[in-house]
Amino acid sequence: MIQTEIKPEDIQVLVADETHERYVDTILQTIEDAAKVRGTGIAKRTHEYVANKMREAKAVIALAPGLEPGSDMRFAGFSYIETWGNKQYVTTSGLIVHPDFRGLGIAKRIKDVTFSLARIRWPHAKIFSLTSGKAVMKMNTQLGYLPVTFDDLTDDEAFWKGCEGCVNINVLRERNRKFCICTAMLFDPEEHLPAKIPQSVLDRINRLEGRITNSQELRD
Repeated sequence: MIQTEIKPEDIQVLVADETHERYVDTILQTIEDAAKVRGTGIAKRTHEYVANKMREAKAVIALAPGLEPGSDMRFAGFSYIETWGNKQYVTTSGLIVHPDFRGLGIAKRIKDVTFSLARIRWPHAKIFSLTSGKAVMKMNTQLGYLPVTFDDLTDDEAFWKGCEGCVNINVLRERNRKFCICTAMLFDPEEHLPAKIPQSVLDRINRLEGRITNSQELRD
């Protein structure tokens, strides 16, 4: 396995930007392959959807060194964030680690950065997760998420529309959107941030959102 050649400290976990769009198709394929192996459903996303997340500083990517000196970095992991209900709710979604780089703690690092990014950008929003993965549930619990009913989540129809690409959509519909295969988890926005967001990224967020405030005001 390639991962035996890589140490955890060799992996870069970054807030993605437009230069990372070349990895989008690999990201989507990795997510689809993982869902097939688990036998679980996923909310399918398009190339443009994921690319927009990168451009808007709403995605986190993990990259590993290339196989040869000077070669391109290799995709190792990914996740993105989205807001719902007039930014009253936030999700950190699509968490995936490429099979070649599992067992290196990458998922936790990505989760910490997406969580911190969401808390900094929308400090008063509730952060929720719909997942069928035990590892994600464990990380959510460590960050302060608690299991909740689907009624505690956003009623934003745009969010629920994203579930239509999941193989379990009929289960959700039959139960009148009260529960499904996934577990719902919600975070109370009073938790300490587990990862530091670089000043350069905070400045980029200010530009994207047309702000002229400093980074401290992002945390207020």
